[in-house]
Amino acid sequence: MRRMVHLLSVLTCPNCRYQAVETMPIDACLRVYECKGCGAIIKPKEGDCCVFCSYGSEPCPPVQEARHSR
Repeated sequence: MRRMVHLLSVLTCPNCRYQAVETMPIDACLRVYECKGCGAIIKPKEGDCCVFCSYGSEPCPPVQEARHSR
């Protein structure tokens, strides 16, 4: 049974805590994001593949799929 992948994630800026609902790309990792609150350029934490895995309410779709396939 295949589980649904969530495509919406709430990104929280580590600088100003501004939150924005963003649609994640299905087949790629987002490595750079500009905060809509303070304009900071956000990059993933070391060891994470993208900003959604570091600062999102949901990890990116490739990570979600990998977790479901275990």
